[in-house]
Amino acid sequence: TLSSTFVTQSIAQWISGLDVNKWVLMGIINLFLLVAGFFLPPVAVILMTAPILLPIITQAGFDPYWFAVILTINMEIGLITPPVGLNLYVINGIVPDVPLGTVLKGSLPYVLCMALAIVILSIFPELVTWLPDKLMGKAT
Repeated sequence: TLSSTFVTQSIAQWISGLDVNKWVLMGIINLFLLVAGFFLPPVAVILMTAPILLPIITQAGFDPYWFAVILTINMEIGLITPPVGLNLYVINGIVPDVPLGTVLKGSLPYVLCMALAIVILSIFPELVTWLPDKLMGKAT
């Protein structure tokens, strides 16, 4: 398994050893998550990437709660974008007389809003971390 062979730790050390700005690193991770979300279901992406990405994110200085929200938004974008876009097919199954192309066009504003949410939450991470910090104290 990944944990017994220390694969995740090795990958995390290699990526965290890259000499790039933490926001460039986060941009690369976001692009990777978006592309993975286009082709794989969210549970599979989370189970495969979280053990690798979480140590990298925390070592780069990002809050784990913040990253969980960013990861979730990325997975939601994947659910409403082709080629897999599971939720598009669910909606098309509920209303079969509406063509899939029309359903896709209707989902595009939501994709843009979620992408904007990722940008806003990246600029103002306190929007995510404020409540957990108030309830549980600031993580050190």
